[in-house]
Amino acid sequence: MKIAYTAYNLELKHPFSIAKFTRTSTPVMLIRLTQENTGSIESVESVESICGYGEASMVPYMGESIETAVAFLKKVDWQRFVHPFNFEEIKAYLDSIEKGHPAIKAAIDIALNDINGKLLNKPCYEIYGADPLKMPLTSYTIGIDSSEVIREKVADAKGFKVLKVKLGRDNDKELINTIRSASDLPLYVDANQGWTSRKQAIEMIYWLHDQGVQLVEQPMDKADLEGNAWLTGRSPIPIIADEAVQRLADLDGLKGAYHGINIKLMKSGGMYEAHQMILKARALGMKVLIGCMSETSCATQAGMALAPLCDWADLDGPWLTKNNPFTAPQMTDGKYQLNQLPGLGLEGIKPSLFTSGF
Repeated sequence: MKIAYTAYNLELKHPFSIAKFTRTSTPVMLIRLTQENTGSIESVESVESICGYGEASMVPYMGESIETAVAFLKKVDWQRFVHPFNFEEIKAYLDSIEKGHPAIKAAIDIALNDINGKLLNKPCYEIYGADPLKMPLTSYTIGIDSSEVIREKVADAKGFKVLKVKLGRDNDKELINTIRSASDLPLYVDANQGWTSRKQAIEMIYWLHDQGVQLVEQPMDKADLEGNAWLTGRSPIPIIADEAVQRLADLDGLKGAYHGINIKLMKSGGMYEAHQMILKARALGMKVLIGCMSETSCATQAGMALAPLCDWADLDGPWLTKNNPFTAPQMTDGKYQLNQLPGLGLEGIKPSLFTSGF
C-alpha cells in the first residue's frame, strides 16, 4: 500500500458561527491510498493498482491539525492493509498507534472503504446494505450571523428542502424570525451546548416547535447528562446528542438521555465505526442523524453511503464551501442521488492534487 496526501484549506462561502466560535475556513488533509498487484483478486481483471481516496476535515475545536495528521500518517505500517480488509482489526490497529485523532483515522478508513468497493466492484452503500430509495433529505446549515447575511444564506440554500439553524446565543428568536421571514421550510436546530438552564431550554424548545422545528441537537452542556435527560423527557420534538457522542463507546449510558444521536465520520473514525454506531443506536431504540464537518465531496460521499440507514441527514459540506476540489454530488428534490460507481463514487479527481507521499 502506498500513500500520497495533500494539505488543503477549504474556504467557506460565509463566516461560520456557532454558539462559541467563528471560522472562515477549515484545514483538510486529503489522502490517496494505492493498492498494488491486485490482478489476483477475482472481481478485478488485469488490474495493476487501485486507488482509494479519503479525507480528514480538522475543525479547530477537535484538536487536530495538518501537523498532527502528517505525524500520525508516518506512524502507520501501510503494509498491514491487505485485502480482504478486516475493518474491526484496522480500527483497533489505528487506535493502538495513538489515542484520539479521529479525523485522520477517518481519512484512512474512508480510503480503504473506497478501495474495498472498487475491488469488489460494488458501491460502498451496497456493501453496507443501504437502500438508495431510502435516502433522507439533507439539510443546509445556516450559522449565526446578521439578519442581512442570514437572508443571503437562505437564498443560497436553493434546492434544499430543510434548513439547519445554529443557535445558542442571546438572539435565538431573532434568528429564527429572520429565517421565517424568508422561508417556510422545515427546520433543524443545533444549540451546540449554548443553553445554560433547563427552564430556558424547555421554553425555547416549545417555541421552536411552534416555528416548525423538527429536532434540536445538543441543547445543553454535554456533561450535563441529567439536564439533557430532563429535556428529553419533556420535549415535543426529538433531542439529539451531538458533542455528547463521538465514538461507539460514547453511546453507553445515553439511552433515555436523548432521543437520538448525531454521527459524524470525522468523530467516529470513519465509515466502519459509524455503521457500528448506527446498529447500536437502533438496538437502543434511538434515532440517527448523520452529519458532517466542513467537507469536500470525498467525505460527503462516504457519509452519503450510510445516510439511507439513518432518519435524518446533514451532509451539506460541499455546498457551504467555495473550493471543493471534486465534482459535487448530485442532488434532486433535496436528496442526494447515489451513483452506481464502485467504492465512494467520487468523481472529478485530479491526480496533481496529491503532492506528497511516502
